Amino acid sequence: MRGVLAALVLLVAAGTPAWSQPLVEVVARGLEVPWALAFAPDGRLFVTERPGRIRLVRGGRLLPEPLATLPVAAVGEGGLMGLALDPDFSRNGFLYVCYTAGLRRALVNRVLRLTLREGRAGDERGLLDGMPGASIHDGCRLKFGPDGMLYVTTGDAANPPLAQDLGSLAGKILRLNPDGTPPADNPLAGSPVYSLGHRNPQGIAWDRSGRLFAAEHGPSAHDEINRILPGRNYGWPEAHGRAGDRRFAEPLLESGGDTWAPSGIAFLGDDLFVAGLRGQRLLWVTFAPDGSVARVQSLLERTHGRLRDVVAGPDGALYVTTSNRDGRGLPAPDDDRILRVRP
Repeated sequence: MRGVLAALVLLVAAGTPAWSQPLVEVVARGLEVPWALAFAPDGRLFVTERPGRIRLVRGGRLLPEPLATLPVAAVGEGGLMGLALDPDFSRNGFLYVCYTAGLRRALVNRVLRLTLREGRAGDERGLLDGMPGASIHDGCRLKFGPDGMLYVTTGDAANPPLAQDLGSLAGKILRLNPDGTPPADNPLAGSPVYSLGHRNPQGIAWDRSGRLFAAEHGPSAHDEINRILPGRNYGWPEAHGRAGDRRFAEPLLESGGDTWAPSGIAFLGDDLFVAGLRGQRLLWVTFAPDGSVARVQSLLERTHGRLRDVVAGPDGALYVTTSNRDGRGLPAPDDDRILRVRP
């Protein structure tokens, strides 16, 4: 009995829930490629659909009418992607989205701010335009950091050298003031670029110490989880995975010969959870006291198909979107879904 109690005390002290056999409930179904989730302070759950719709889950029910429908270019991996709510959302109703648009026979990615009033999102204001877009490698994850700044991931837009080009916004992680201007303390004066050398980062999250992490697709396996530091170069296309090249930051974790195709990531307590597309799993990453990776485990492996985003809910559960209707999955009749996952 003492041994059982000691184990329970250690489990509580570590803050690590018993995720080995998680419970899964369907929160919403019948969505079309839900890309990003964001909770409002009052518990409402906002979700983007890649064809251009912003949807709302309220009181556990997906509302039938979208809050807004945007004229996006849903080409390949492009369309309506990232979503973030302003830190002062309860007062100002600001939503931020990242999406692909057509411009003179080319594709570009844009960051747009909308205002939610009386159940509709409108009053559009463009904050950042002209980010290179393509049918693959668009990045476009949006998150507000603990510093109150808006972070934007961008892919290399199928043009790898752009990731090393400081004159291009492709293949970067960007840091913006909420009005879209570059903060004065960014690594490069007058530039939104926070880090460079990224191939297709689709997930960013901060731990409880305020450290920034990002998930990134490798060229063929060798997917990465990186600790992001201002001004650092993460190597693409000159290096990927653990290349041992001192010019570039090494990943904290890489998939080796396995393929995760990581998308959204989220911290719950001290643990990191990573949604996998081609890998069709939710990775559970625990850390050692020195910040190194202690253990990586797979949850929901091949039980719900491709997983696109994961966020921590106000109820202590994880909320995960499937991405089986994106042209690369095998959709079930009720796909795509938002799942509630708890230990």
